[in-house]
Amino acid sequence: MKARTRIKICGMREITEVAAVVAAGVDAIGLIFVEQSPRYLDPERAREIVASLPPFVEAVGVFVDQEAATVNEIVRYCGLSLVQLHGAESPACCAKISCRVLKAFRVRDSLSTEDLTPYAGEVAAFLFDTFQEKLAGGTGQTFDWGLLKKLSPARPVVLAGGLTPENVGEAIRQAHPFAVDLNSGVEFSPGRKDLNKVRAAVAQVAAADAAVSR
Repeated sequence: MKARTRIKICGMREITEVAAVVAAGVDAIGLIFVEQSPRYLDPERAREIVASLPPFVEAVGVFVDQEAATVNEIVRYCGLSLVQLHGAESPACCAKISCRVLKAFRVRDSLSTEDLTPYAGEVAAFLFDTFQEKLAGGTGQTFDWGLLKKLSPARPVVLAGGLTPENVGEAIRQAHPFAVDLNSGVEFSPGRKDLNKVRAAVAQVAAADAAVSR
């Protein structure tokens, strides 16, 4: 029997919306500490959000090519459960992080198992997102989920990139990820979540899990 697919909603900025998405049944929220992002959250506000979370809901901090010491300081100050590294961070950098790490890879034809292997002993999971030349993430576009089959990832897979209530079920049926990560596909503006879309996505994930388990 397949375990249920975990759900992360990324780019959270409002404490009331965090409470609502948690009530809808998500497993983790993502807080973005990249100042260039329209979903950037300063550590003070992030700390308040993390303190409001109930037990067993994970707080994931998203970083791009920041110094490990800076990341660790924010982890401690905010009480983050995990960090998601979305840049060109090396395996050695991942090893310096003081909590569990999700290492993001932007998927294109040239991505290979050899690219992933050096990270396998240093990270908790691989997150796969859509490649776009000038964006580290948050593209709002999907990629060919079939490309993951050739990678044979040695760690659990978190699937991101343009996921919406309309396509997340098919993504699960094709890629069988450990978790899905939704952001712009459940928003009405950057950093503001459409709670009806979040609830619809949660329902579609549950339906896809049920279908796969049959």
